Amino acid sequence: MAAEGIVEVTDSSFDSDVLKSSDPVLVDFWAAWCGPCRALAPVVDEIAAQYRGRLKVGKMDVDKNNATPQRYGVRGIPTLLLFKDGQVKEQIVGYVPKEMIQKALDKHLSVVEMRPAAPAVERQVR
Repeated sequence: MAAEGIVEVTDSSFDSDVLKSSDPVLVDFWAAWCGPCRALAPVVDEIAAQYRGRLKVGKMDVDKNNATPQRYGVRGIPTLLLFKDGQVKEQIVGYVPKEMIQKALDKHLSVVEMRPAAPAVERQVR
């Protein structure tokens, strides 16, 4: 079950939800019986909230969808794959700290550029 801000990805929706996405997509491959997957779930939820607007986050239950994990060589879970422009850019296998996921994401996500403020216009008082 996907939390708020996280889309449930299936074999049939994978191409449209992930490969054709204009935003980078982090996909969490998981299963209900997997203890490390359950431990990682709140971390993935935090990542989804923290990167909202810059990153799309999806979850794929490997017990209900086996074609996509096989296609991308997912052999252990949890596995996180970061897709950008339809290509895998990062792969993280197993439970890892949030900071490790952030570091991997930050390598591929553009930092929002801060534009300099327009120069202040002084009003002349007569």
